[in-house]
Amino acid sequence: MKPIEIFKKAKDGKYAIGQFNVSTDEQIKAIVEVAKDLNSSIIIGTSESEREFIGTKQANALVDIWQKETGLPIILNADHCKSFESAKEAVDIGYSGINIDASSLSFEENIKLTKQVVDYAKAKNPDIVVEGELGYLRGSSEIHKEKIEIKEEDLTDPEQAKEFVERTGIDSLAVVIGNTHGIEAGKEPHLFLDRLKKIQKAVPDAFLVLHGGSKTPEEDIKQAIKLGIMKININTELRIAYSDALEKEIKAHPDEVKPYKILAPAVEETKKIVEEKIKLFGSGGKA
Repeated sequence: MKPIEIFKKAKDGKYAIGQFNVSTDEQIKAIVEVAKDLNSSIIIGTSESEREFIGTKQANALVDIWQKETGLPIILNADHCKSFESAKEAVDIGYSGINIDASSLSFEENIKLTKQVVDYAKAKNPDIVVEGELGYLRGSSEIHKEKIEIKEEDLTDPEQAKEFVERTGIDSLAVVIGNTHGIEAGKEPHLFLDRLKKIQKAVPDAFLVLHGGSKTPEEDIKQAIKLGIMKININTELRIAYSDALEKEIKAHPDEVKPYKILAPAVEETKKIVEEKIKLFGSGGKA
């Protein structure tokens, strides 16, 4: 199934596909094995720093092997490309999804860079899914001890969203509706669903994306999916599950030197998060 078709199926079926970010091959293994058990389409995401660690070509090859072996619809998405060169590298290597993040630029500069990526990516692969961002998404994929204050001007403006989609030609739009990157200690981020409703009305044909899905209340997630969100990014929860399990295992067995034994609990904890999210997003049984 082509990447665009995977997205269309989710949009028509009113469920969301989880993007699970990785930087190691055992994380890919964990995510794919759960998706296979639940018969779910998935998106494997790699940020610029994650691609630098695992290798852009290597990530592409690993996902390709898993896709052929399982027959699952898997999209490999280059997450948060900050430049044309970064996006171009992923396109040229064979990624099936590109997220160009020019949201820190002015509205016009965001449009210019995003359209440049769309034009290049679609010329190379008409079926690739290109995602742009509009609004200011605060935080980073980690635990934040300080309060993250979301301001009105951070949120995606519905009228700007309409112009942005029309002028760039993107397939997917990542919106800011109260979501944040990472996890704020002691707080769950609540979504401004009224703002999402207005955005969906302004861009009814776009695939709407929610970044920073970690620890967002389940009811907010369910309502957001009903209002058009069909891709949800999960990263911080995976990182915490992985690192906590790894630390616990090393402390419990300080003399163990076999990597596959040390890493096994981290893989299992990663699987638990992925299973939980796939069931919440409603994509299970729909691959």
